[in-house]
Amino acid sequence: MTAIVVDLDGVVYLGDQAIPGARRALEACERAGSSIWFATNSSLRTPEAAAAKIRAVTGYEATPAQIVTSALAAAWLVGTLDVATALVVGEAGVRSALADQGIEIVDDPWAAEAVVVGLDLEVHYGLLRDATLAVRNGATFVATNLDPSYPMPDGQWPGAGAIVDLIRVASGTDPIAAGKPERPMIDLITSRIGSDPDVWMVGDRPGTDLAMAKRAGWRSVLVLTGVIDSVDQVPQEWAPDLVLNSIAGLPDELERVAS
Repeated sequence: MTAIVVDLDGVVYLGDQAIPGARRALEACERAGSSIWFATNSSLRTPEAAAAKIRAVTGYEATPAQIVTSALAAAWLVGTLDVATALVVGEAGVRSALADQGIEIVDDPWAAEAVVVGLDLEVHYGLLRDATLAVRNGATFVATNLDPSYPMPDGQWPGAGAIVDLIRVASGTDPIAAGKPERPMIDLITSRIGSDPDVWMVGDRPGTDLAMAKRAGWRSVLVLTGVIDSVDQVPQEWAPDLVLNSIAGLPDELERVAS
């Protein structure tokens, strides 16, 4: 059994634009007997909302059960800590995941036992100030991910890592990261797909997608539709097993490798 773990931004779509051939590629891989999973460092959406976006943008019939987000990984990590409250810099994906773990979300920096930071499209100075105060007061600092940017049709937009870095500098404290390529994300994905399948990670960012594949012992596919446009930009330590112009070529390449 082959499991294919696919990144979203820059692989399946760019913003609200589907990568040409993405739906056909995913469906062809399923017909060939592979299971499809999506692993995204975006913490904006719940799995339900993420699946809905995949369906709306690409036409592929994704389900919430196929989605693993950095928000889920961060909430799982917080759930392993001895904390009951968290101040959140983030959106619905983070808040929902923490609530599912039984963590109370608070606005008071002095009542927060953890600070969880993800991408927040409406972030403001007061929230950054409160997050910094909470961390300086001893709250555990958790980042959904450290991606400095993410790909959009008009270029790279600031990512969660840019917000995390501001709080890191202001608080003088390094965060615990949960998303790709960190162990919480690997463990969460493995809990979904099981430990037996032959796993391929398909992504566009060397330091997250390819690095996670190396750390987990999976094979990797780099697509050139996201943050980089040449394999020459990939450090040797994260060298992919396959390089594709886009996900559209994935079924044929996996068939070639298997034959």
